[in-house]
Amino acid sequence: MEAGRDSTTLLLCDDHRIFREGLAALLRQQPHWQVIAEAGDGDEAIRLAAELQPSVAVLDLAMPGTGGIDAAAVIRAQAPRTRIVALSMYGDDYHRRRMLTAGASAYVLKTEASAELVEAIAAVLRGETFVGRSLKSPVTPAGRGPGQAAGADRGFEEGSERLTPRERDVLRLMARGRRTKEVARDLGISAKTVETHRSRIMLKLGIDNLAGLIRFAIRTGIVTAE
Repeated sequence: MEAGRDSTTLLLCDDHRIFREGLAALLRQQPHWQVIAEAGDGDEAIRLAAELQPSVAVLDLAMPGTGGIDAAAVIRAQAPRTRIVALSMYGDDYHRRRMLTAGASAYVLKTEASAELVEAIAAVLRGETFVGRSLKSPVTPAGRGPGQAAGADRGFEEGSERLTPRERDVLRLMARGRRTKEVARDLGISAKTVETHRSRIMLKLGIDNLAGLIRFAIRTGIVTAE
């Protein structure tokens, strides 16, 4: 579907087809909003977001393959103009904080989606952060929390200096959404060697997930969010 000039384009990603179709029907009722694609897992969402560059991607947190947290981080790197709205069954601070830190601008419980999803999308389109009303204690969505000082930036820089040139190459390709086999092919090394480099990178940086590695790569200039 070709979107109009003033349309808001939406990508929906949830592995439950019936639930996803219900969301699509709800969102299509909004003037100038177009659901241009639907995905059933995180990998498909990443591919469609990179290809279509939608205004908003609505991501389920728990999906087959690449989960919503890692998918959000990759989409933010590959489609920086796309706003991300997280849908989740989890109302705890831990999942909410991880999703917002990965790049989501809104967090809505699935149980409240029919009442709050439209409002959440409208908020992120205005450049705002939205957290469902049933959730308490808003959290800082990105990098530096209330207790972090500018020294955190120095920590990022020092971490980058600890990486070897080959580790930086591996991290750069991973942050651009390449799979292990693709990184191996591009660098002319084995998939096992890529996994070894990835493990060493995580150990050196103290980061245990792809979303965190992508944020690190963007923060230190190893890859740009363009």
